Amino acid sequence: MSKIGLFFGTTTGKTETAAEMIQAEFGGEDIVEMYDIAEAELEQLQNYDCLIIGCPTWNIGELQSDWDGYFEELDNLDFTGKKVAYFGNGDQIGYPDNFQDAMGMLEEKISELGGTTVGHWSVDGYEHETSKAVKNGKFVGLALDEDNQSELTDKRIKSWVEQLKTEFGI
Repeated sequence: MSKIGLFFGTTTGKTETAAEMIQAEFGGEDIVEMYDIAEAELEQLQNYDCLIIGCPTWNIGELQSDWDGYFEELDNLDFTGKKVAYFGNGDQIGYPDNFQDAMGMLEEKISELGGTTVGHWSVDGYEHETSKAVKNGKFVGLALDEDNQSELTDKRIKSWVEQLKTEFGI
């Protein structure tokens, strides 16, 4: 079984905790190798055919600072043939007009560079107005809201990982 590379950015630790939960749900580090993007080399993304990208949305629709620092450098990578899943943390009540925008920004960029998005997620059960992460009526990845719906995180991660196992062909 080929390994999956999970790359996340975190400021408060919430996205790292979600990344750890995702890794555990897949069966641990033998299947999912996890990297904090602040400490990783961007080229490491090229070592995997299946990727999971985690990024919270900060301020008013901005990338988390570690991802923001690498955003333009992504243009130097080729994601052709790679299946890429996304997850993010956001606050749908406090920021209903840009909930999960960072996830949408990364997905758009990586798709333009050849990546194939997997892991789309239903918008049902969320209370937001608009989001760069919604395409064709679904989120481009798993939308988490630890501020307002933390009680749903475990269930959402379990369901999403089961979906990804199929989409990644595991």
